Amino acid sequence: MARLKDVSWPLALALGAFALVRPLLSMAGVMDDLGRPVAPLVATAVISAVWIVAVGVSRGRHPVLTLVAAGLVYGVLAVVMSAVGSLLLTGQLQGPLTTPWGVGVVATLVVNAVWGAVTGVLAAWLQRALNRRPMPH
Repeated sequence: MARLKDVSWPLALALGAFALVRPLLSMAGVMDDLGRPVAPLVATAVISAVWIVAVGVSRGRHPVLTLVAAGLVYGVLAVVMSAVGSLLLTGQLQGPLTTPWGVGVVATLVVNAVWGAVTGVLAAWLQRALNRRPMPH
């Protein structure tokens, strides 16, 4: 059974941070300029493709767990970015942290963990298709 120590943490952290391009584009108004809802969907698809290829061509032992971790890293960073960004841009706290009982934070983490799981399954399939053997412990 996979354990947290089996996660490729450098890769999960890098991919989670890379996904911040999506909220950054949104905060900068680029998503509005490019057109909603297409621009956010395209950004998500590109990020997903990068995640799948990066983990799929690696020899990581647990692609699903690694990308679930990347999704959770992204979720935590996005919540923090939302809070800091809203305070800087509007002067008031907005986003998931403002929801009662932390529902917004939990929802953000769950959605991004599921996103990581789906992309992780696709990355595992890519590893098998490329006949990548996991690195030994």
